[in-house]
Amino acid sequence: MPNVAQYETELPERVKVTDSSFTLGSDFLTKNQQGQWELFVSGNPLELGLKTGSLTRELFNYQEQVFVDKIKDLVPSEGKQKLLKKFLAWYNRKMYLNIDEQFKTEIYGMSQFASKDLDYIAEPYQRVLYFHGAHDIGHALQDLALVGCSSFAAWGEQTADGKLLIGRNFDFYAGDEFAQNKIIAFVRPNEGYNFMSVTWGGFIGVLSGMNDQGLTVTINAGKSSIPFVAKTPISILTREILQYASNIEEAIAIAKKRKVFVSESIFIGSAKDKKAAVIEVSPKKFGVYEVPNSNQLICSNHFQSAAYADDSNNQKHILESHSQYRFDRMAELLAKSQKMSVKDAVSLLRNKEGLDEKAIGYGNEKALNQLLAHHGIVFQPEDLKVWVSSNPYQLGEFVAYDLNTVFSEGSENNKAISVSRPEANIIADPFLESEAFLKYENYRTLSQKVWEAIAQNKPLTPEEQNAFIESNPEFWEVHYLIGLYNKNKGYDRLALTHFEMAHTKEVTTVPDREQLEKYIRKLKR
Repeated sequence: MPNVAQYETELPERVKVTDSSFTLGSDFLTKNQQGQWELFVSGNPLELGLKTGSLTRELFNYQEQVFVDKIKDLVPSEGKQKLLKKFLAWYNRKMYLNIDEQFKTEIYGMSQFASKDLDYIAEPYQRVLYFHGAHDIGHALQDLALVGCSSFAAWGEQTADGKLLIGRNFDFYAGDEFAQNKIIAFVRPNEGYNFMSVTWGGFIGVLSGMNDQGLTVTINAGKSSIPFVAKTPISILTREILQYASNIEEAIAIAKKRKVFVSESIFIGSAKDKKAAVIEVSPKKFGVYEVPNSNQLICSNHFQSAAYADDSNNQKHILESHSQYRFDRMAELLAKSQKMSVKDAVSLLRNKEGLDEKAIGYGNEKALNQLLAHHGIVFQPEDLKVWVSSNPYQLGEFVAYDLNTVFSEGSENNKAISVSRPEANIIADPFLESEAFLKYENYRTLSQKVWEAIAQNKPLTPEEQNAFIESNPEFWEVHYLIGLYNKNKGYDRLALTHFEMAHTKEVTTVPDREQLEKYIRKLKR
């Protein structure tokens, strides 16, 4: 447990202004027009935790429950859940030694508002602490395909105003409910720099954020070998960088101090350096990737620095996954838009086509916009401006914020009204109003039904199968799943037809293609 005795804090009562606005002294939580929550908190580590917990308690409890329900969904057997719990207790046994005291204190403060209904899993503090390593654990143990993020930076001659411009999609998917209540947090800590980040209830780590020095941090998962014990969760390391670094050099120094237990690219943009760099960390290696003679930097889910040149995990990932394809697509779009503006950056993040504008089906992980992102975000570090996407996916309005005014006016916002700059918002993607979007939403509903039919041997009528194919005809997986359903039913000739059709489409990964070809060979025999 952290030593909280060193902090004096008196927590005022939370005041409800409206159904979606709350204040706590000079701090507040409010919901903007686009349905996102805006949180403003200040103070020492214990105050930050207590205030965040108090203001966001309903969102925090909701998020915990959704997360636990997702685990139950993935691991339905109670026996296996108990086994998982024991394994995680053992695996996380040294995590606390690798997290700085101030962040443990903040998590402890927040955990005072954790849901009592989940105490059967673990005590609130330990539970919330361990949830901060959940991304890392899932990523380390299974290389879960929950994350396929794309990031880019452009500056100098590559941008419309010559200033640094950064865009990224956080393609983390843990169910629609998980992405429902996004929080845009504005944090004014007693020590370090003021910063903003996109988060959710019960989470103090950083996935995408910018501080008042114009330093930005985003993370992209890489290929991991499985470590034997949990160390520093990557989101806590990026939080430390955001709170205490003002340039690339300082960010590298902080990253070198900490031991991580997964492989991750930490994409750093810096107003002071007027460029971006990638810090590549893993349990055994450390590298920094910069582009000395270029005005752009691209990052997907593989490493680029010399430290990983001979890394077999990384090489295999480049060859087999969709990371290189998305990397090439970003390079293609950046080359087309030689003077990037904020609108261009948003347009790039929303792009649904493959290389050379090929139709690859909606939801294909080779697309930059996989239509499942938790959020998309664009930074202009030198002007301290940021745009955050709103639901659904990154198709809704990109809401504008100016950190210059947020931190100067935020603490006077006793009415808990939005601190966004509506006049600078980027409008919603017209795709939302299209028939193609309605078809995609229908595809998602039908997809669940088809997966269930395959897993539980339920019947699907020919009409249902055709409706599923019609909902997303360019996506290889649609044809593959119908092929798999018919193969399981013993309709080999029909299965072969669908598998061969899937093979003509843009298949996401090499293992997927190999599995498909195996079925085709077997059925032809």
